[in-house]
Amino acid sequence: MSGLDGAFLHIETPETPMHVGALYLLSKPENMEGSYFEEVKRLLMPRLAMSPFFRARLAPMPFNLVNPVWVEDRLPNPEYHLRQVLLPHPGSIEQLQDKVAELHAGLLDRSQPLWELTVIDGLADGSVAIYMKVHHAALDGASGVALASILFDSSATPRPVPADWREQASQSAPTTLLQRIGAAVKQTSDQYGKLMRGIPELLDVVGGLLRQSGTGGAPSGKQKQNFALGPKTPLNVPITSERGFAALTLPLAGIKRIAATHDVKLNDVVLAICSGAMRSYLKQHRSLPRKSLIATIPVSLRAAGDTSTTTQATLTLVNLATHIADPLKRLHAIRGAATAAKTLTNQAKSVMPTDFPSLGVPWLLGGLASLYGLSRISSVVPPIANLLISNVPGPRQPLYVAGGQILAYWPLSIVEHGLGLNVTVMSYCDSLDIGLTVARNAVPDVHLLAQMVNRAYEELEQLPAPATGEPADTAASPAKPRRKSNAPATEAAAKPKPRTRKNPETA
Repeated sequence: MSGLDGAFLHIETPETPMHVGALYLLSKPENMEGSYFEEVKRLLMPRLAMSPFFRARLAPMPFNLVNPVWVEDRLPNPEYHLRQVLLPHPGSIEQLQDKVAELHAGLLDRSQPLWELTVIDGLADGSVAIYMKVHHAALDGASGVALASILFDSSATPRPVPADWREQASQSAPTTLLQRIGAAVKQTSDQYGKLMRGIPELLDVVGGLLRQSGTGGAPSGKQKQNFALGPKTPLNVPITSERGFAALTLPLAGIKRIAATHDVKLNDVVLAICSGAMRSYLKQHRSLPRKSLIATIPVSLRAAGDTSTTTQATLTLVNLATHIADPLKRLHAIRGAATAAKTLTNQAKSVMPTDFPSLGVPWLLGGLASLYGLSRISSVVPPIANLLISNVPGPRQPLYVAGGQILAYWPLSIVEHGLGLNVTVMSYCDSLDIGLTVARNAVPDVHLLAQMVNRAYEELEQLPAPATGEPADTAASPAKPRRKSNAPATEAAAKPKPRTRKNPETA
């Protein structure tokens, strides 16, 4: 287990479970007879049992001094890992999402392999859903997509089940405590060696960033706005264990069209949609701050072709420009902030650690996580970020489970004290499937927020295209008088400031 994977175990509390998940909406196989749940169990259990990943469970080390190690069980327990839920009448999509929020709130049992799969039936339109959750210590978003190939088929005809699957699943040899201690000692030694060897490169990268910052160039100016503390909002409070979840789907072609029309990246459009939705949501709750919200965004550090399940990602910060009322100006402000964040991450990518020694870390992180929740510090200090936004590339071809086609692939993720909203976007076929995971006490009306996301997309879709030959970021903006100063003009500086400003919408 890497140091970063172990950290997800040690900071977990009952209020802050550290698993990720996905909700799949499927059409049932045509002319199906009998129970779909039983068919899923019959076809998937052999695949799960043959995969070392789905057999792996945690083996704690003596006195919990270092990270636990992964050991392989012979066969997963189907009674624990495969479950069925029937929705009450009328079986609406909103009921489905609320049930998944309830399932997502529960901790995984660490005495078992760290995953669960639940088939949810009873939807009014005859479709069926599958909710799956896996601990973040076992995988990240990118490796989760790769792992889906074990579970899913590329056609409605399932892959055949090997006759000897039980024998294949029972080939792992049990490990002794002495073997596990030896493996932990060797890994800790390797981690210290890797850490020491990386110090010269780390110093070179940090020195280069400091020298660049000292030049006063434009990129460093953009980067500075990303590192401003976020304003206090209702999202940024100590959280309880209750979760909320809402899901929606946007057309990928529409997102690409907006990006091409206004000369921005697809991810810039996703961030702008989130920004517009947060403006509307906070404004409706009379809590839109004058200062812009800051998003924290996971960035994959995974090399091309790497399908290992260890977490290989870091976090960056992006200013969402929620203080800008004009959606076009906001979109281009986000483009600048996101480009600056990407530049900085690429410069430092080679020295960002995903593995580090774990000696004493379980005690340290576990104590700090409990203290952080109990102290309610997040209700006092300004947040580093207001929400988390993640965009994960998913499969472009339809997937199937036990003959049923997956129609939507909505992700669920993690919320934390002071960070009560997680927006995760998964591209699937020709759609962007968006999952809004919230702490219920921070966002009590997550379905309203989902409506705001839809409206923010429609707002961007209706923006006029720039005139031919005119740069996209200046179109639809009136010409501004030349300034005598060499300082860059800002939207706020270009407008006269009223003596009183009670409504942040005018910012």
